[in-house]
Amino acid sequence: MTKVTVYSTKNCPYCRMAKAFLEKYGVPYESIDVGADEAAAQKMIELSGQRGVPVITVDNEVIVGFDAPRLNELFGESEATDIYAVLIVGAGPAGLTAAVYCARKMLNTMVISENIGGQALESWAIENYMGYRMISGEDLMKKFEEHVRTLNIRLELDKVVSITREEDIFVVKTLSDNTIRARALILTQGNRPKKLGVANEEHYLGRGLSICSTCDGPLYKGKMVAVVGGGNSALQTALEMSEIAKSVSLIVRSTIRADPVYTEKLNTKKNITVHKNTVITALHGEKFLSGITIKDESGAEQKIPLDGIFIEIGWLPNSEMLEGLVDLNEKKEVVVDINGCTSAPGIFAAGDVTNAKSKQIIIAAGDGAKAALEAFEYLVKQ
Repeated sequence: MTKVTVYSTKNCPYCRMAKAFLEKYGVPYESIDVGADEAAAQKMIELSGQRGVPVITVDNEVIVGFDAPRLNELFGESEATDIYAVLIVGAGPAGLTAAVYCARKMLNTMVISENIGGQALESWAIENYMGYRMISGEDLMKKFEEHVRTLNIRLELDKVVSITREEDIFVVKTLSDNTIRARALILTQGNRPKKLGVANEEHYLGRGLSICSTCDGPLYKGKMVAVVGGGNSALQTALEMSEIAKSVSLIVRSTIRADPVYTEKLNTKKNITVHKNTVITALHGEKFLSGITIKDESGAEQKIPLDGIFIEIGWLPNSEMLEGLVDLNEKKEVVVDINGCTSAPGIFAAGDVTNAKSKQIIIAAGDGAKAALEAFEYLVKQ
């Protein structure tokens, strides 16, 4: 029998999705919380060379991260050949809300996404979503997902790599070599984090460099870390890590742009050092990150020893496969009208992948509902 082990942390949404995938296909597994067990964490690092979760072992194979395509290869099933009424690409607030509205209109709907929850998963605390005084991004997206799973909607974890059109049918290819056909598309695939743009950055990803503090934060208990960015996400991460890490260096390119609720809390923290008008110019360390060099506006450089960096410097739209399919703006965002219609008939979009000015969970959800209603109207006319 195949032996499967999942190394995870308590609040890691990608760990939860990996376990949900295994449970969906009836795959027994052992779950080990490396945030609570330092010996297990060290074993995971030795096995994978990573200081990030999840890490999944399948017999002697080590899978780093929630690699849905590889898990599909090992345990998944071949895709059905049905033509769906609507295919929703992305399962963040916009995509999941669109799915609910499609189900209410009795549309045969599939949602396909690399993860469930999108960017919202990485929010430690959400304080501006109606109905909740405060809720974590993971918990809010769990509620979205639970709602969707009560409906007749197919939800698959995979990555879309190409979209073409054959007369009135859209043909979508995935990384797992599946082909999906649909009469209408709703694009809600959101954004991906920007990179630092520093030499050897890829080498340290998962080895001290993290883009998911809720996932990897517990692995840095008592250590020295840095957070890069000056917006709400960066300050939120710095504040949360100040409760876990020994010290936090906040690296801000210019000035802090976060809401007062975060700046006021920042001023109360004694173990956070703020470096304004500063950029990272170098990363140091052999196998794992051990320090950074920063440079201020005067050109003066300083080397800071640390164990980890959390990047919170903004996002780029996941729109690479859309070139030539729909109109994109100069930022490569999908151009939509007030109702979520794109330049191409039958293709609608919502959420952070679009040119909507404000990138907020509540706005993405509302725009997802509008896009679904427009898709329904399009299909009725067809």
